[in-house]
Amino acid sequence: MVAPSETPTAPPGALIVYAPLVRADVPGLCTRLLTLLSGDPADPFPCDVSALTRPDLAAIEALARLQLTARGLHRRIRLHSASGELCDLLTLTGLDSIVPTGPGPAATLGPGIQCRRETEQREQVRDVEERVEADDLPL
Repeated sequence: MVAPSETPTAPPGALIVYAPLVRADVPGLCTRLLTLLSGDPADPFPCDVSALTRPDLAAIEALARLQLTARGLHRRIRLHSASGELCDLLTLTGLDSIVPTGPGPAATLGPGIQCRRETEQREQVRDVEERVEADDLPL
């Protein structure tokens, strides 16, 4: 579900993604993006996702495929007007750095899910004595 720039929040010439977004929409989205990229030198190319207020994994997959399509032409896309739920889902899936949101590189995702692992701090175990059972055979 795609249309040329019609919404007031969309940057000029942006690809507008409408909801609901299903897997069957992905080839059409990619074709439309290729058409728009050929006529506009903007990098990253704006993609208005304000209609995706209740995103799901099909929408995340579609956005990742759009980014792959753009990268095939040595270009990128940047999502504009992304909802908090969409930003959180991108962060949760680890795609927040692959499919960036906001007006520019300094944009932040706001309060979202932090899904990063930290190393565990452990104390060194000292003076450990190993017990040997009588029925244990040496290797």
